Amino acid sequence: MTVVAATEKMIEEAERLGTALVPVAEAGSPGRVNRRLVTALGSAGMFQKVFGEDQATAVALCQIRQGLARVCTEAETAFAVQGLGGVSIRRHGSDRIVAEWGQRLVTGDAVAAFALTEPGAGSDAGSLALRAERDGVGYRLTGEKAYISNAPDADVATIFARTTPEAGSKGVTAFAVPIDRAGISGETIDMISPHALGRWSFDGVFVAADEVLGEVDRGFNVAMSTLDLFRPSVGAFALGMAESALAIAVDHARTREAFGAPISQFQGVSHQLADVKMAIEASRHLVYDAARAYDLNQSGITGKSAMAKLFATETAQRAVDVAIQILGARGLEADSTLAHLYREVRAPRIYEGTSEIQRNIISRELFGDRI
Repeated sequence: MTVVAATEKMIEEAERLGTALVPVAEAGSPGRVNRRLVTALGSAGMFQKVFGEDQATAVALCQIRQGLARVCTEAETAFAVQGLGGVSIRRHGSDRIVAEWGQRLVTGDAVAAFALTEPGAGSDAGSLALRAERDGVGYRLTGEKAYISNAPDADVATIFARTTPEAGSKGVTAFAVPIDRAGISGETIDMISPHALGRWSFDGVFVAADEVLGEVDRGFNVAMSTLDLFRPSVGAFALGMAESALAIAVDHARTREAFGAPISQFQGVSHQLADVKMAIEASRHLVYDAARAYDLNQSGITGKSAMAKLFATETAQRAVDVAIQILGARGLEADSTLAHLYREVRAPRIYEGTSEIQRNIISRELFGDRI
């Protein structure tokens, strides 16, 4: 089997799983973790591919996220967030932490989160204000995390906190924190797209020394290694949504008639779809090139990942917008697939580094030390 055929096989398997999970996704409560969906993904072996014994490859993450996104964005998001929160624990946790949480995360019995963002620290992760102050054999966490996927419902979270004041990114430490611990309170945040998203407040929350992920004051390395793994697959998520939108628009243009002819015969329609198709193919190459570069530990991974995420997410936004324009009012019906994609497609241009941050990364690599 060729590499291309193997890739398509994995994507199609994920797409079939996503189709089967649509009823489970639809039965969830908007804005809250859908535990049945997480468990179903675990039972299907999806999390085993992320942080099982073999651990994840960036290519596999892309294949799964692209396939799920074609048919069930809720399943895609549940898969991605569980992976993002759990892989840091699996790769950087102490023996006790891995033994306590590793298998539960693989099966979906426990729900994970990745808590980096704060009210005053989004793209500028080096300005984190959540404090981790020494207290005997451990630390006390004081502060807030906001806009965290799977908050406040997660069972365990990778929490990034400042252990050395005024040290920028070099004074941040990562912790694996059980969310039932005394001093943690949380609430949901209502968003345009009803994801499980919320905030946590930490009031002197105790964390033990062996709950540090990686090394003290080196948490930024934990964050960046996780994001470098996942960033190409954000592009794959966008790619799957773009493919779905294009398929809907093409089918409509082929059958919808105006002025005595299918609207696919009008260049104002067909040329827009041709441009979307071209951008989707370019996105595919960027996404999988970045993923392969990560898996092969090649140089320039961060720049490749930034280009993949930037181009694919911008393409998906354009694909959904074009599709709605072609379908007209029908595309804006509240329960339509395109209306759902319209609500979903905006967020990937913000999380895990905004489009503007991705351009900063690309330009720094382009100019090197001269910037």
